Amino acid sequence: MAALSPHLLDQDDAVIVIVDVQERLARVMPRRDETVGAIVLLARAASALGLPVIVTRQNPDGLGDIVTEIAEVVAPEAPHVDKTAFCCCAEPSFLAALDATGRRQVVLVGMEAHICVTQTALALLERGSSVHVARDAVCSRRDADKDGALSRLQAAGVEVTSAESVVYELVGRAGTDEFRTVLRFVKERDARP
Repeated sequence: MAALSPHLLDQDDAVIVIVDVQERLARVMPRRDETVGAIVLLARAASALGLPVIVTRQNPDGLGDIVTEIAEVVAPEAPHVDKTAFCCCAEPSFLAALDATGRRQVVLVGMEAHICVTQTALALLERGSSVHVARDAVCSRRDADKDGALSRLQAAGVEVTSAESVVYELVGRAGTDEFRTVLRFVKERDARP
């Protein structure tokens, strides 16, 4: 079912991009658990709804692998792109993975909001993508950097939303098996300390 507004996500046109949620980087994030929990919710929902997921790693030799909680819920066949550029779009293998999905709506999450997420979001806008950033699924070492990045992105035309808004937009209606599955994921996330 097509979205009722160009500002709403469409299950048939969305892809989740998880940017650089790596062990050494995540350790220094003051909102690590909240951010990772929101990303896990999105990854689980993507799997249940059949949405593609792309994962990036910034300089994995220096920053390590994807955090365990996310690695455990992302499908093994999901493309994993290693990069040294801050902007994912500067990496040809990322663009190839994104183009292979055939999807125009990009839900962008990860670390850090004011660096890799911002640069990638702005480049995706230039490529003609509809970009959605879930505010609770991105973080920076300093809240002021994250807040500034989200303001900048919103002013540029990025849809700033939340992980829960994303999953319910993708489901679209209550009373379905998909809704019940996503509702269970939301409740499980909310039950974690």
